[in-house]
Amino acid sequence: MEYLPNILFTILLVAGIGYFAKNVARLRRNINLGRDVDISGDSSIRWKNMAKIALGQTKMVVRPIAGILHVIVYVGFIIINIEVLEIIIDGIFGTHRIFAPLGVVYDFLIGSFEILAILVVVAVVVFWIRRNIIRLKRFIKPEMEGWPKKDGNLILYIELVLMTLFLTMNGADFQLQQLGVDPYVEAGFFPVSQFLSVLFQGMSEASLIMVERTAWWLHIIGILLFLNYLYYSKHLHILLAFPNTYYGNIGPKGKFKNLESVTQEVKLMMDPEANPYAAPAEEASEPEKFGASDVMDLNWVQLLNAYTCTECGRCTSECPANQTGKKLSPRKIMMDTRDRLEEVGKNMEANKGSYVDDGKQLLGDYITNEELWACTSCNACVEACPVSIDPLSIIMDMRQFLVMEQSAAPTDLNNMMGNIENNGAPWPFNQMDRLNWKDES
Repeated sequence: MEYLPNILFTILLVAGIGYFAKNVARLRRNINLGRDVDISGDSSIRWKNMAKIALGQTKMVVRPIAGILHVIVYVGFIIINIEVLEIIIDGIFGTHRIFAPLGVVYDFLIGSFEILAILVVVAVVVFWIRRNIIRLKRFIKPEMEGWPKKDGNLILYIELVLMTLFLTMNGADFQLQQLGVDPYVEAGFFPVSQFLSVLFQGMSEASLIMVERTAWWLHIIGILLFLNYLYYSKHLHILLAFPNTYYGNIGPKGKFKNLESVTQEVKLMMDPEANPYAAPAEEASEPEKFGASDVMDLNWVQLLNAYTCTECGRCTSECPANQTGKKLSPRKIMMDTRDRLEEVGKNMEANKGSYVDDGKQLLGDYITNEELWACTSCNACVEACPVSIDPLSIIMDMRQFLVMEQSAAPTDLNNMMGNIENNGAPWPFNQMDRLNWKDES
């Protein structure tokens, strides 16, 4: 019976990490459903972007209040969970505060953890007020109804509970240390939790141990549950922000890609030595689909973008189309892409790894033509995203499908393209009249 808690802890740890690994495999499979894409380029720039944007949070602090609070939660959550390593070792081997022999270093670490913990509590409360009392406009958009709103609040509750358990555990531990109860040897500096000792005055040693052990167990169980909740939450960006910023676009923001098949055709048309009647060198294969109508038509970086979306709404709040009342919301584009990708993944799981046509697609069932054509392609959403997500690339690929596969462009755009084809300019004037404007007074 002496080793029963250690055995139970190990089983719990293996189960939690195992389920997390299963979710990671599912995530990887879904992202790999996307088309391959050339991400070659200056790796030093990519590493720099990842360090600056994902680790350094430079794009978060553009909005100082939210940015600084987010940095506190981010740094606090990461650094405080260094303490999880000690909990894991103690849980497996039955020790207590295994790092206590570090002395002054240990005191500094525990003190830092506690100060960050209370700062996280303050930041979480402010975030909750912004979402639920002040109700900032970007948090009450139509796409944020239902689960997205609940998910945002649930994350705040989880973080609040975890920090409270951490401080309660330390407070009870501090009181037991003062009483000289074995194995609670004096170790650590408790600048916050020591003030909780008033809550434990008059309690017996057995009751104090019960409080400390309960908080300890609930804290580690909560962390494992949170780890596995990430896959189902917008907070998946905690893990994916790093690869997403690394694989982000490092080319000019305003540069659009050209289809290789169209590029080759244009080159052939412009080649004076080319014989348009010559037979193809090899039997032509079925032409590649132009643009994207479903998630499998997008590339894997775009699908990674969808899973990385933090649902913060900065892209939508900066979107000029959305600001003027248009239906387009870049955040919704990313959320819809992720939801459709999840639907496709579940379809494959239900059909032994093969996708069976369900009669749905991203275009039409999730994202409407009206949303796509409302976009001004200004790149404001790309510039605003704190983790290098590119909603515009998805919008342009789906527009390409509408134009080149369905001839479903708006009338004005069709007229413009017809003019370019016939007159060499967007205007409906004969090429001989294109300079007439210079003679006007």
